[in-house]
Amino acid sequence: MRAKREYRDRAEVQVAILDALVDRTDDGMTIFELRAAVSADIDELENGLAALKADGLIDVDNSGTELVIRPADSVVPGPTDEPDESIGEWIRDRLPF
Repeated sequence: MRAKREYRDRAEVQVAILDALVDRTDDGMTIFELRAAVSADIDELENGLAALKADGLIDVDNSGTELVIRPADSVVPGPTDEPDESIGEWIRDRLPF
């Protein structure tokens, strides 16, 4: 699953983080799981997480033994939301311009 359309115009790393987190909405992800799921170096990942946290698009839970990151409810598409991507978006994302 992908993050809602209104959050897809952010930096590529931030969108990749949101998409990975939306796939694991209930369980969340640790920083190590995110690092494996998002193809970015640790500095890019850290900057992306900081920007998403500042904008209130992720929730960080460190009450347990591990730090767990989850997407904010506003980022997760619901059953009535539009499809994940249009044909035009699919082509644009895959062709180098």
